[in-house]
Amino acid sequence: MGTHTPAGLTRQAPAAPAGTPGDHTRRDLLRLATAGSVDDGKSTLIGRLLYDTKSVLADQLSAVERATAARGGEGSGVDLALLTDGLRAEREQGITIDVAYRYFSTARRAFVLADTPGHVQYTRNMVTGASTAELAIVLVDARKGVLEQTRRHAALTALLRVPHVVLAVNKMDLVDFDESTFRSIATQFADYARVLGLPTVHAVPLSALDGDNVVERSGRTPWYDGPTLLELLESVPVARDAAVEPLRLPVQYVIRPRTPEHPDYRGYAGKVASGVVRVGDDVRVLPSGRTSRVVGLDTFDGPLAAADAPRSVTVRLADDLDVARGDVLVPADEQVATGQDLVGTVCWLTERRSVPGARVLVRVGTRTVRGLLREVDARLDVDTLTVEQWDAVDTRHTIDATDTSAEAAPRSLGLNAIGRVRLRLAEPVVLDDYATHRRTGGFLVVDPADGSTLAAGLIGPTLLDRLAPVRADDDWLAGAGI
Repeated sequence: MGTHTPAGLTRQAPAAPAGTPGDHTRRDLLRLATAGSVDDGKSTLIGRLLYDTKSVLADQLSAVERATAARGGEGSGVDLALLTDGLRAEREQGITIDVAYRYFSTARRAFVLADTPGHVQYTRNMVTGASTAELAIVLVDARKGVLEQTRRHAALTALLRVPHVVLAVNKMDLVDFDESTFRSIATQFADYARVLGLPTVHAVPLSALDGDNVVERSGRTPWYDGPTLLELLESVPVARDAAVEPLRLPVQYVIRPRTPEHPDYRGYAGKVASGVVRVGDDVRVLPSGRTSRVVGLDTFDGPLAAADAPRSVTVRLADDLDVARGDVLVPADEQVATGQDLVGTVCWLTERRSVPGARVLVRVGTRTVRGLLREVDARLDVDTLTVEQWDAVDTRHTIDATDTSAEAAPRSLGLNAIGRVRLRLAEPVVLDDYATHRRTGGFLVVDPADGSTLAAGLIGPTLLDRLAPVRADDDWLAGAGI
């Protein structure tokens, strides 16, 4: 990434105090992630957004100036990429390794931005950064076009069902802002996006280094009449109609003060994941299935008549039910799937390989249960969009969880691999499809020995299942009592 002086670079004033246009608490919130190939300029773009929206503190800019000078950039300006490349190893190598989160706001909207790695060995980091994103910015170097890693990150974006996608064709200054180059890349990516089932893609020609079409419209692209990148970020719809979403409220804590003032108080505290809960609503507690009526909604600031996502609230019920952490409150009249057999798509997050029959912990929402990894029956190649399927237990290979070599057993998942797993759980859990319930349709697979996360998963059909649907007779292990 270049280090010459970015256009209009001057020292930034401190961030605005609360209640001003810099305050994050009083406007819509958009979570977004950047992705793309190596050296497409992701960190520089984020640095430009932070700088041009006046979200850089004076001491942060001073630290970046020192880091730029330490890398031999003294006299050539400030490298804005260093605003997000926070790890020492990243600064020394000039690449992004970890997921760097940054917060900024404009007069219209607040943003939580995740700068995700471009290298293939850090696919797990990209999955982490994009899992909660409502918009993904996929960067492409105008000189190189759509590359293998670009397609990989587009496929992961589709897998995670990120609702909005922006194609940022960066480094247009290095191709003299040629319109035909931009149109060709935009068309190629749009064709691939249709295969993936991605929503409408907005393409923007820009130069992150010089600021063209990032915040301000560029005079060097007279042929482009679309919005700037920031205009897109400020205008994509993020507001959800809580009234039409089904209620999901995972219980985090049961409050029983047992004080003289509140001897019989019993409240169920949690964050409303989706929908709205009102005093007087009939709710069902899952997985037990018992029903009751909401008689109170308490918060630190006082009681409420209704609470919608993502409000944290304490719910009081008319009946003394056996409700514990991990239970989920849902509408009493809604049929919600629960069960002990979980089929989902996972991204394997550790170098220890998956081992069929391994005992694991599975976390769904606020509930953690013991489980058995029954099998891995498919593995997705996100580069070629092909799925390798297996329909029987692999008896030819003994899987060593610590074997990371290329000769390791083929029917297992290694670091960064994406595959379909079957888990048998010791207790029933809510099985919301991730496709319709992004906030409650995910799960984690955890090693019970040391608490490390083995995999992050999505419940129900995903891109993998669209390419290779689950067959009705695939669950042959059930006959063996596994």
